[in-house]
Amino acid sequence: MKDMKVTRRRFLGSAAALGAVTIVPRHVLGGAGNVPPSEKLNIACIGVGGMGASDVGEVSTENIVALCDVDWSDHTARTFRAHPAAKKYRDFRKMLDAESNNIDAVTVSTPDHIHFVAALTAAKMGKHVYCQKPLCHDVSEVRRLTQAAREQGVMTQMGTQIHATTELKMLVEMIKSGVIGTVRNVDIWSYKDYGGGTRPEGTPPVPETLAWDLWLGPAPQRPYHPTYLPGNWRRWWDFGTGTLGDMACHILDPAWWALDLEYPTSIEAKPGPFNNETYPEKTIVTWEFPARGGRPAVTVTWYDGENRPPRPPELEAERDLPGEGGLYYGDKGTILCPHMGGPRLIPESRMRGFKPPEPFLPRSRRGASEHYQEWIRACKGGSKPLSNFDYSGPMSEAVLLGNVAARAGQKLEWDGPAMKVTNLPEANRWLRREYREGWSV
Repeated sequence: MKDMKVTRRRFLGSAAALGAVTIVPRHVLGGAGNVPPSEKLNIACIGVGGMGASDVGEVSTENIVALCDVDWSDHTARTFRAHPAAKKYRDFRKMLDAESNNIDAVTVSTPDHIHFVAALTAAKMGKHVYCQKPLCHDVSEVRRLTQAAREQGVMTQMGTQIHATTELKMLVEMIKSGVIGTVRNVDIWSYKDYGGGTRPEGTPPVPETLAWDLWLGPAPQRPYHPTYLPGNWRRWWDFGTGTLGDMACHILDPAWWALDLEYPTSIEAKPGPFNNETYPEKTIVTWEFPARGGRPAVTVTWYDGENRPPRPPELEAERDLPGEGGLYYGDKGTILCPHMGGPRLIPESRMRGFKPPEPFLPRSRRGASEHYQEWIRACKGGSKPLSNFDYSGPMSEAVLLGNVAARAGQKLEWDGPAMKVTNLPEANRWLRREYREGWSV
């Protein structure tokens, strides 16, 4: 007989299938109200400080068996202390290789330029993947990762936590139910400014806790400087994806969901001053989406930094737009929805006596935490999470195309299925980057 190697992932899948005919009472396997150890996933976490620490905490209902971070400073120490039994690594490649037979799923909570190499390596190994937004640093990376995850049949989720909240689902239901009629225009914005600056001078010593070469990963070699981390890397072309990459995946999400958006046909950006090192301090990006199904074409416009959308005439004079959010213009009304807030018809007088449409999207009292549990349940044989890569991948591509348009300096015509700019072929070079030796996947 051929050697039959049963991985933990296959075992969990088989156990789920056998559960239909072999039922073991929960009290035999675990304590009251607890998930028995035999039903828990073994999860390895890449990037465990900052947002990574939050991600680790959210999936700690499972077995955290390995933790990886290039910086073993105070930013990661708390996470290490919380999981003393987990094996500790600096290089995710070594962790995945060493723990391959012991892990079912992986979280990726690193700076943007590491997302692709870490997530794709895990997906190719057949591990379920949770990856922070934006899904990758480059458009071509997003496409490759989305396809690889689909081919491997792994369960995926991108870190858009509010996708699971009641407020966002209510907004989607209002739009899909026709509360404001047909929507053709959406304005979205964020006050944040992850742009501007020049390369710092000097070469201060690398902290003893930091593996700088591993932090750089596939990015071009450059000397360490504290300017870049722990959080300032977002403004640098080599590492982050600017304000657009940081926030648009969150704030575009409800429009993407409610209007069934996919590939845009054109992208135009009006950036503030920028250079080859850092992103613009402010940008306006306009995506044109074609008619699809029963809806007409849609125009979505993004504003960040000092930029703000035009003030809607329906908004009361004494009210200001929130610092982040969206305006949804229908032919029967307008919705204003702050980021991290609930949708409101404007003017506010339209909310008097307003009865929301009957809910048709699932609700959970967990709120944003449900986002992680969706993924965990999917890894155990449940349905696909709502922000899986087949959904969030095309959205991430559209977001990142805004940065490509900013560099191109003119409106780009986009062939989504073919993944290419058709009117300015030289802009296609910004769809992918070169990796440092040893980091290709």
